[in-house]
Amino acid sequence: MHREPWFLFAFLATLCLMLGLAVAGAGSVRGHTDFTLAGRRAGHWKVSGAIMGTLVGGASTVGTVQLAFLFGLSAWWFTLGAGLACLFLGLFLARPLRRRGVETIPEFIARDHGERVRKAAGLFSALGMFIHVVAQLLAAAAILSSLFGFSLKEGALLAALLVALVTWRGGMPGAGTLGLAKLFFLYLTMIGAGLLAYRLSGGWSGLRESFAPFPWFSLFGHGTAAGLSDLVAMLVGVVSTQTYLQAVFSARDEQAARKGALISAALIPPLGLFGISVGLYMRQSAPTMDSARALPEFLLHHMHPGFAGLAFAALLIAAVATAAGLTLGVGTTLRGDLLAARRFGAQELLVMKALTLGVVLLALGLVLLNLGSAIMDWSFLSMGLRGATLCLPLLAAVFLGARTSPSGGALAVLVGPTTVILVGLGDMLPGPPLFWGLGAALAAFALVWRRERRLRKNDSLS
Repeated sequence: MHREPWFLFAFLATLCLMLGLAVAGAGSVRGHTDFTLAGRRAGHWKVSGAIMGTLVGGASTVGTVQLAFLFGLSAWWFTLGAGLACLFLGLFLARPLRRRGVETIPEFIARDHGERVRKAAGLFSALGMFIHVVAQLLAAAAILSSLFGFSLKEGALLAALLVALVTWRGGMPGAGTLGLAKLFFLYLTMIGAGLLAYRLSGGWSGLRESFAPFPWFSLFGHGTAAGLSDLVAMLVGVVSTQTYLQAVFSARDEQAARKGALISAALIPPLGLFGISVGLYMRQSAPTMDSARALPEFLLHHMHPGFAGLAFAALLIAAVATAAGLTLGVGTTLRGDLLAARRFGAQELLVMKALTLGVVLLALGLVLLNLGSAIMDWSFLSMGLRGATLCLPLLAAVFLGARTSPSGGALAVLVGPTTVILVGLGDMLPGPPLFWGLGAALAAFALVWRRERRLRKNDSLS
């Protein structure tokens, strides 16, 4: 357990401050729509906070530093890809998504592909997000156990309690407020750590003396295929996740939705560069250390204990906020798509909160049964299910509209995630299951779309 008084004080003070902001930011929650969509009154900063509150987490910080330690500049692909994905969202998707006035991605897809696709899309989408909740609870449990000597079981229980508090009390308004607070403290952490690491490494001249231009200062130092694969995965992941698009749906108008996504696009990539600075310094000074501990070790041994306490609180809240945002997305999808026909009247808000609490409890149960699981294995499966289910039908609905193929979209929704599950469980084919699922979904959609166009053409000739 870390017993430095300044560390403990800063950690607890920052943690309580961010949790307090999340709870206070939810004071406007009066009903179901307030809870899930902030009453569709969110300004561009709240939209941006809700996006980044879920998107910017351990992979953007601890994961980036770890990959920089191993491969150098190619570690930037995660945060750079996230920024480009938000740029695509802001430029091409935010306005049409907000214009429809829907609550979930499957509901949006169903407008052009028919209602029969809605429940299947909702089921696979919710399952994909749920799996990522499990990964975030594992990450938060690991942080708590390493800092305070808790067992992984105790850490998981405390992490689940924090997620339940943020989700139950905060909803979408709380997610936006917590996202902005989290981003502020993460930026403070990464800027402080990155600049100090750059100075300790001897600046640019010191880094050039220690590392060869390739692979250390190349975006493709880890391989061209790996870099492009990471970029595609981020693009697909952002446009296929209910939580990110739910932030867009919550905007007060199309302009706020677009600006919120573009702010996210501008703010996320620089985080990666500061993380790369830390990773390279730790490689330079301690090349034999466990790469996963590069950022925690730097904060504990090179930063003031008070700053380190603040930083670890921000890293913990990063995992908690991501899990809370995904939990809200799962609950919204379950209520909006799988239980769409049910009416609960005055109990609507309570039902919505009960669904999110049930998601947290179920995820906790799965975590306790799989405490030794690899976090990234859960994340990859999550990304595959979400992306293969929603990406292609969503883009077809946005860019093709009435010209899309309802039957092709319905088939893609079934074929894509099924392929992901088979490839993931079988572990017999090379490459991420996401790409096999996307390929299968694209092939199914294209075959049906082409067949329908040929039939329409023959009908017109006759």
